[in-house]
Amino acid sequence: MASLNVGNLGEYLREQRRAAQLSLRQLADATGVSNPYLSQIERGLRKPSADVLQQVAKALRISAETLYVRAGILDEREREELETRAVILADPSINERQKNVLLQIYDSFRRENGFAPGPDADVNAGVEADAGASADAGAGSDAGDDAGTRDGDDAGAGTTQDQDPHS
Repeated sequence: MASLNVGNLGEYLREQRRAAQLSLRQLADATGVSNPYLSQIERGLRKPSADVLQQVAKALRISAETLYVRAGILDEREREELETRAVILADPSINERQKNVLLQIYDSFRRENGFAPGPDADVNAGVEADAGASADAGAGSDAGDDAGTRDGDDAGAGTTQDQDPHS
């Protein structure tokens, strides 16, 4: 069964390489992996390490996690979680603190739904007890601050009326 999985990986890699219009030799040069070894991977004769898959993914500009799933190294659910985390971390429109808050909230929802927390959850474990309430409050206050700033830019001194319409 594992060889079938590796075969699927090899076929997939060949398709991706051809789509990128790279020869096997060009891919070998880009990855630092030997041409014969890449050929064996494509033919399903070898199961590459995660490091080799990461080098190939980088050269082909595809997701390493997708290759890990196809090689049987990573479970599909784990891949989805890693991709979710990668999207959050790559978002240029939010700052690092906001990214950490989102990841903490994401981990708390995963735990609530019976899934293990992600790999970065250990880093924030000491903060998570307080983060549930403060993260929600912090996220809300950031949104309010942003809205207030925008309203303030447009409305001038009238921003206190926007915050409390009953005063």
